[in-house]
Amino acid sequence: MNKIIPIFFTIDANYAPYLSVALASLIEHASPNYNYEINIVYESINDEIIKKLRTLEKNNVKLIFTKMQNKLETITNRKENLLRTDIFTLTIYFRIFLPFMFSEYDKAIYLDSDTCICGDISELYNIDLKDNLFGGCNDISCQDNEILCNYFKMNAGVTINEYINSGVLLMNMKKLREVEFETHFLYLLDKYHFDTVCPDQDYINAMAYGKILLLPNVWDAMPTNGSLVFDNPKIVHYNLFSKPWHYDNVDYEEYFWKYANESLFKDEILKEKKNFTKKVQEEDIKVLDELVERARQISNNEVTFKKVFESGLEERI
Repeated sequence: MNKIIPIFFTIDANYAPYLSVALASLIEHASPNYNYEINIVYESINDEIIKKLRTLEKNNVKLIFTKMQNKLETITNRKENLLRTDIFTLTIYFRIFLPFMFSEYDKAIYLDSDTCICGDISELYNIDLKDNLFGGCNDISCQDNEILCNYFKMNAGVTINEYINSGVLLMNMKKLREVEFETHFLYLLDKYHFDTVCPDQDYINAMAYGKILLLPNVWDAMPTNGSLVFDNPKIVHYNLFSKPWHYDNVDYEEYFWKYANESLFKDEILKEKKNFTKKVQEEDIKVLDELVERARQISNNEVTFKKVFESGLEERI
């Protein structure tokens, strides 16, 4: 029997069209020597969307749909979570709870839905994590922004050369359960409620620092306005605001449109592109400016991950 490779996506109905692109690209490059269990954890999608996505299944590729609410019930009832957190907050951090919720897997891959898989995903899965909790790539989408780089250093306590993007993660599910990563996360969230601009990503980087395996950037190649473009990316991640369904001339856009033009959601994707007018683009830029300004302010906060951990009040995992 072929080895099973578990892969996770989390979506809502609005992101189903882009998930269809990620799935189609992943499946086209999937090795026939493995079975793939693609777990799609959702907040709310209708049966018609599920039916469309299921057309992508193959003999060795199974799509498993799980409602997020049902899985979160075991988390939201815990005593660590009674004071200041709620279901909405926890959905933002959902990938942190995957090892606890899906205990049948000892290792798994997490992917954001705004990705396009251009290589064999089994190669990523077979990377030896050793005792590391996560495998991830540098967040190169922010490397040219001095304020964000300083934010990573002053808030999470991680330099830009070590700070990973959480949109593509190789997860040591067994080890994460052993160290009770989700329990420690809930404790920190409840006690400090750190101010962040990258919620789950900052917690992962800050908590797991020193136990993250840095992967080659081709496994999470992000648009950088041409400053760092890989000839043969394994996974393209249209991170932050660099979406080919919003803008023209986005790095790696050809990979996206290859599958988008064949998708059952093609009409929805083209409609989104058409409706993303110049005025909406200007609002997008404004949001990015506000995010960067928040990052600048947070870097000077009295309470940050860096200050709490370096003071000895708390320990990293």
